[in-house]
Amino acid sequence: MLEAIVGLTALGGGLGVFLGIAAKRLHVESSPLEGDIEAILPGQNCGQCGYPGCAAAAAAVAKGEAPVTVCPPGGRPVAHALAEKLCLAVDLSGFAETGPMVARIDETVCIGCTKCSRKCPTDAVIGAAKQIHGVIADACTGCGACVAACPAGGIRLEPIPVTLQSWYWPKPGTGKTPRSGNGVLTQ
Repeated sequence: MLEAIVGLTALGGGLGVFLGIAAKRLHVESSPLEGDIEAILPGQNCGQCGYPGCAAAAAAVAKGEAPVTVCPPGGRPVAHALAEKLCLAVDLSGFAETGPMVARIDETVCIGCTKCSRKCPTDAVIGAAKQIHGVIADACTGCGACVAACPAGGIRLEPIPVTLQSWYWPKPGTGKTPRSGNGVLTQ
């Protein structure tokens, strides 16, 4: 019994030292610009930009493969911050800021095919095969993957309704008032 304990301890210690040395020798330096861009992004990892997460989107923006308007949830403030960080001029006149969205399933159209639940990156769509599906609004990021996957066209993105928890006071002196329905400021 004692021999087994000593043997496993020595094996664990040896493998730990080996992994520590390998981590130092095989360490890959990442671009500090990518880290700065990722810090500007909201960090939702929702996939609305077309990349698997904010780290991949930050890498694409740093390489120049994606525009500074890559992040729909971040909206204009993130696009401005990215343009400022990269010293770029950005025209946001065609950038539509929709505000936070959530998927809604029309139960009269749902055929229970489960294609939407398989495409959802956050498992916000619930339901079984040949059953009506629903969306857990707190888990939905509004990426729209389920909308594109639905063969019946029974899913749409809607603005998140304003509740006591999501409503906020408008900034004083801006002349902006909150739009009813999603809490996005308008002029």
